[in-house]
Amino acid sequence: MTDTGAAPDRETLLEIYRRTMLIHRTDERFRNLLTQGKLAIVYYPVRGQEVVSAAMMTALNQDDYLVTTYRGLHDQLAKGIPLNLLWAEFTGRATGTCKGKGGPMHITHPETGVMVTTGVVGSGLPIANGLALSSQNKGDGRVTVVCFGDGASNIGAFHEAMNMAQLWKLPVIFLCQNNKYGEHTAFAAHTDSESIVSRAAGYGMRGVQCDGNDPVSMYTAAKEAVDRARAGEGPTLIEAMTFRMLGHLFGADFSYVPKELTEAGIAGDPVPAFRERLIEMQVSEADLDAIVAKIEADIDAAVAYAFDSPFPETDELRIDVLAEEIAA
Repeated sequence: MTDTGAAPDRETLLEIYRRTMLIHRTDERFRNLLTQGKLAIVYYPVRGQEVVSAAMMTALNQDDYLVTTYRGLHDQLAKGIPLNLLWAEFTGRATGTCKGKGGPMHITHPETGVMVTTGVVGSGLPIANGLALSSQNKGDGRVTVVCFGDGASNIGAFHEAMNMAQLWKLPVIFLCQNNKYGEHTAFAAHTDSESIVSRAAGYGMRGVQCDGNDPVSMYTAAKEAVDRARAGEGPTLIEAMTFRMLGHLFGADFSYVPKELTEAGIAGDPVPAFRERLIEMQVSEADLDAIVAKIEADIDAAVAYAFDSPFPETDELRIDVLAEEIAA
């Protein structure tokens, strides 16, 4: 089914735009620093998927939970992780969200609801069920969102988590960001069905497919799913159609993607399209430029904070590993 909920108002759209540009500019800054040789990390670009996360996270409360993947920079930023802590963790500094010991693969920040970033494909879905079950038992009203790609939809944990969530009517949203490729494998080469969302019916679950590059379509689907979950009406599978404009990781070969598909993805770039939509709504270019200027200044400060921060001490290797260390 397609989304049928209420569309976002002007202020909500502006907030989605702010988060979209925060993702866009942060991703661009990481790639620039890598290209200049000023940074040396494994980096997973999110170019093209900015609106999916920005709209989804705008529909949540700050204390709602998020479980994401190692390709989840856009999810983490949109959920509200402070820029300085995120940059410090990505660069392996002691001031990062996980003291520089997790890096891009393991960003965690409970204060903004970012509970888990997992490096194991598909493993976040049952973890999200656990968080949602906890909320259900405590009656705290929180909703959990778990983000994953189309490639993860063929993992056993996907099917097990979907079945359990629907059976127990858990307040969880399964957000499949279908960017048409599972790492280097085209969707049609790993899934012999027309969509991921069609699988929801097999569990009796509500499923919605939306245009993840359209802020109105994405937010509408997200908000309705969040409202249903918070009201105790159970989970939703959202399949947000989008496109990853760069390789699976920075510097990777991208020739496996057909030229016509890449051209179509670039033509459908959600970032300039979003700006044009706001201008058509009589939002001034000056106001939009001011949003971006503030973001750029914040990124400058975050980069400086990260690079000025120390690396973890060697003793940190033994800390946060066991609840109680037992001498050999």
